Amino acid sequence: MRWNAKYHFDPPKVLVGGFAFIIFIGSILLTLPIATNDGKGLPWLDALFTATSATCVTGLVVVDTGTTFTLFGQLVILLLIQVGGLGFMTFATFFAFLLGKRISLKERLLLQESLNNLTIEGIVRLVKRILIFTVMIEFIGAILLAIRFSFDMPLLKALYFGLFHAISNFNNAGFDIMGEFRSFTSYVEDPVVTLVVCTLIILGGIGFIVMNEVYEYRETRRLSLHAKIAVFTSLLLVVLSTLVIFLLELNNPKTLQPLSPLGKFLGSLFQAVTPRTAGSNTLNIPDLTQPTLFLMIFLMFVGASPGSTGGGIKTTTFATLLGAVWSQIKGKEDVTFFKQRIVYDTIYKALTVTFSGLFIVITVTMLLTITESGKDFLMILFEATSAFGTVGLSMGLTTELSSIGKVIIILTMFAGRLGPLTIAYAVTLRRKPDPFRYPKGKIMIG
Repeated sequence: MRWNAKYHFDPPKVLVGGFAFIIFIGSILLTLPIATNDGKGLPWLDALFTATSATCVTGLVVVDTGTTFTLFGQLVILLLIQVGGLGFMTFATFFAFLLGKRISLKERLLLQESLNNLTIEGIVRLVKRILIFTVMIEFIGAILLAIRFSFDMPLLKALYFGLFHAISNFNNAGFDIMGEFRSFTSYVEDPVVTLVVCTLIILGGIGFIVMNEVYEYRETRRLSLHAKIAVFTSLLLVVLSTLVIFLLELNNPKTLQPLSPLGKFLGSLFQAVTPRTAGSNTLNIPDLTQPTLFLMIFLMFVGASPGSTGGGIKTTTFATLLGAVWSQIKGKEDVTFFKQRIVYDTIYKALTVTFSGLFIVITVTMLLTITESGKDFLMILFEATSAFGTVGLSMGLTTELSSIGKVIIILTMFAGRLGPLTIAYAVTLRRKPDPFRYPKGKIMIG
């Protein structure tokens, strides 16, 4: 379906253009003298990097957010995070509600694309609930964090810190204003901060569609196949990753070894949850063992669930591929989950998304090995995957990137937030069905 008969605009083009415009405006604001404590504003490339990272809810930073920016600069970043996390179309719809405007069919189609929903049916109602869910979750998270922070800082500062970190982590952005790039490392054994932030990350990454289905469960008494797979895969990845990280880091004197039994569990849990595109951390990332770092690369690549604030190839994509492999091993023709068959179009799309993601990560890693020569390969691979998955975790490379390296990471974060398929659809000509089908051919695999 054409988006505009005159200009041939379609939803992917509008989404790409909209995100680019928001990043551009954010970059200009961060270059203003009022945005930084030194009164000079950020250099243009650093401002563009920061605005892209915030809008794409990544969290990679070239300057320390807590010490570099004024309140104005931090609020600009916070607004970019909120708009980027929910999607600019969700915000546009919110303002349309306030003005009493009717949501047109074109706008509903764009919302469908933005939220990665299967249908436009009930899309406006879903947006209303997304706004309500977001306000409620961020408010509760902000209050709980503010209460805990109030023991360490003045009340007004604690309230602001609670609000900033609740919004940042629910939107899976990973920006923090603790200062000196330390994130939540001073709260590694604190159950309140750890559990509240982990909950915010998980809720933001599970997907608004799933959240809405869970809310309606009391009436419908059913969950869709999508919701079941998203919840089950997310839960499985968190539980298994927590256990593996605990075992890998248990005897590491720089991470878990000095901590109490509760601290060991909380540290393992947080590092298992945060690679799901969040970017906050309670353990120093460079101090982790190589097996743990490689596991986190895998988790960052998988990412969150569709229709969420997170990135990556998504949990449902990963589950679909595993299901296809298992079906081949078992000699079955169909891929099934919870007694339902997955159509081949979905499997093809999962393969395309995964291969596109791998291609981006491999290409970016190769380019960074050229532009950032002399850096450790694992550090570069970690950075590339973090940017693609819009995670924000880093082994320390971000602040040392060359100008070309910053541009590469900017483009990677942008592609990771919108998704490789959306980018591809936006830059290609209008898609047309094949006028005919070629005869079948056979090749040998494996």
